[in-house]
Amino acid sequence: MSAKTFNETNGCSSDKRRMPSREELGKLAGVDIRKIDISQLKDLEKVHIDRNLPKRERMADYIRQIGNPYCYRSHGIAVKISFVGKRTLEDCLCSCLPLDE
Repeated sequence: MSAKTFNETNGCSSDKRRMPSREELGKLAGVDIRKIDISQLKDLEKVHIDRNLPKRERMADYIRQIGNPYCYRSHGIAVKISFVGKRTLEDCLCSCLPLDE
């Protein structure tokens, strides 16, 4: 099974500033990592954060590069992340990516 990415889900890979909707994020979060071909996952080590972009654009660019912010490859291992509680994906990304303005 191939890993669905944000770009494949929304059909619009050219808009670097577009953030996925809650519905799109829900679809990406629902991917079953046990059924994914690891070679289809984006490698986190190849993602580059442009600190010159405004915070929202950096987050959108990160999602564009990683494809699925919930499911990716890191050091050759498939990673699936999820969030519990009331924090949004944006809040969680802000706490772990260099997003300071």
